[in-house]
Amino acid sequence: MDAARSKNDVLIRLTEERWFHITEEHSELAGYYFDVLETVEEPEAIYEGKTGECIAVREIEKGKYIMVIYKELSKEDGFVITAFLTRRRRQLERRREIWKR
Repeated sequence: MDAARSKNDVLIRLTEERWFHITEEHSELAGYYFDVLETVEEPEAIYEGKTGECIAVREIEKGKYIMVIYKELSKEDGFVITAFLTRRRRQLERRREIWKR
């Protein structure tokens, strides 16, 4: 298990179980383990999810974004829910922006 610090300084865990889930559902992310952690630590923007989760976004190549959905359980603990690649950032911009670089 590895972890990254969110912009709220919360330790966000990426467990083996979650990584397995992510790569099973989104096999294109298999080589992006450290990019997932880096997106939590250094996103371009963070949006609010529908049920209180955070959606961190970072462009990894022109027009292609990695999105990491994570939950902050307390001021000290959180975990990655899932992650995926997309070219559809505009859909996210309809959500409430929590943080932007």
